[in-house]
Amino acid sequence: MIDFQEVMQRMKEVILSQSEKKKVLDRDIADVLNLSPQYYAVIKKRNKIPYENLAYFCQEHKISMNWILLKQKPEKIK
Repeated sequence: MIDFQEVMQRMKEVILSQSEKKKVLDRDIADVLNLSPQYYAVIKKRNKIPYENLAYFCQEHKISMNWILLKQKPEKIK
């Protein structure tokens, strides 16, 4: 089963690598996924991965969905 917390941790790694922030908050993740902070809190509590939003995030940042979801290489799409 794909773990919500692990997926969000990999998203935080991407966000940190592409910004000057020292810490990524839930509202930052909600923002890059185009979700309201309130809705992100709901899906976090339910451990529900927003696959469509995640797919757009991966496309925009040229990151493999396999890496984000399953930690399978390659990390970047060429």
